[in-house]
Amino acid sequence: MELMGCGTALVTPFRRDGNVDEPALHALVHWQIENGISFLVPCGTTGEAATLSEPEWLRVVQVVVDAAGGRVPVFAGCTHNATHEAVSKARRLGRVNGLNGILTANPYYNRPGQEGQYLHFKAIAEAVNLPVLLYNIPSRTGANLEPATVLRLAELKNVIGIKESSGNIAQITELLTTAPRSFKVFAGDDGLALPIMALGGAGLVSVASNAIPAQMSAMVRAALDNDWPSARRINRHFYRLMQAHFWEASPAPVKAVLALMGRGEDVLRLPMVPVSSATRRKLETMVGELGLLVGAPWTGEDLRMY
Repeated sequence: MELMGCGTALVTPFRRDGNVDEPALHALVHWQIENGISFLVPCGTTGEAATLSEPEWLRVVQVVVDAAGGRVPVFAGCTHNATHEAVSKARRLGRVNGLNGILTANPYYNRPGQEGQYLHFKAIAEAVNLPVLLYNIPSRTGANLEPATVLRLAELKNVIGIKESSGNIAQITELLTTAPRSFKVFAGDDGLALPIMALGGAGLVSVASNAIPAQMSAMVRAALDNDWPSARRINRHFYRLMQAHFWEASPAPVKAVLALMGRGEDVLRLPMVPVSSATRRKLETMVGELGLLVGAPWTGEDLRMY
C-alpha cells in the first residue's frame, strides 16, 4: 500500500484508572478508517509514547495493527535518544505481524549534530526490513534534521520519507525541490498542510484528524487532486480547531475535544495533564459552533456550507 494522504497521529486512550483503554483504541481505529483516513501512526508524540511502558507500547501497536486489519498502512512510533535503545525498539517492531513501517524522531535531549543524527537514523534503518519514515520535530527534541542530512538518509533503501514538523517553510521547500521524487515529505503540522502539499508534499500526519477524520481526509484529498478551492474551504472552516489543539501542550486539547464529542475519556498521564477549565470552556464553545457535539455524520457534500 502506498503511503500518501492524511494519516492520523493517534491518541492513546486511557481509562480512569490510568490503564490503556484497548476497546476505545480499537473503536477509534475503526472510526478513523471508516471516515477516510489513509494511514495510522500510533505511539508518537500525540500518543504519549514517552509515558508508555515497553509492554504497553508494543500492545498499543498490536491493537492498532489488528484493528486496522490491513485496510490502511500502520507506521508505529519508535524513538529513543540512545541509538542502541532505538535500534532495539525497531527490532521489536520488526516482529509485529502486519506492521507496515516505523516513524522515528530526532534523538531528543542530546541535541546531536548532523553527523550524529545521520548515524543514529542509519543504524535504525539498517536494523529492520520495515520502511522508515523520519520525523523532524526540533521544537520537541532540540535537534533539527537539515535537508542535506535527509538527502543522505534518503539513499538508504528503506528510508522512504519524512514527517516534517520544523515549521520552516524554506527548509521544507529546499527538501521538496532536491529530494528524489520517490521520497515522500509529509506535513507534520495541520496548519501548514496546504502550503506543503502545494509545494509537492505527499500529505499530512495530523493531530486534528483524531477528532475530524472525514474533514481532514477530504481536505488533503482535495489538495492532492489539485482541487484547491475545496481544500481551502475546508481549511478555512476548521483552521481555528486545528490551532486550538495547541492552545495547551498536545495532546491535552485534542483529548478534551474527543471527550466533548463522546469519543473518549479526558485522561492523560503525568507529566501531561488535562486542559485548564478556561481552555475547556473555549473548546466546548468552538466544538459546539462547528456542530461536532451533535453527532451528525459529516460528508463531502457539506463542502457547500463552507
